[in-house]
Amino acid sequence: MNLFLRQFIRQWLCVALAALAPVVLVAFLSIPYSLGGHPGDDRTTAALGTQHMT
Repeated sequence: MNLFLRQFIRQWLCVALAALAPVVLVAFLSIPYSLGGHPGDDRTTAALGTQHMT
């Protein structure tokens, strides 16, 4: 493999991972916070009582 191509791929992967890291961090922190827990976890009775009954 050409040295220039190897450096280009390494730099591209570093930039892609640096751009993807904040997206993953925000998604895995904000989604469970807005849902009141992790998806799949049992909900507490306090969280179930806040629903609007129509």
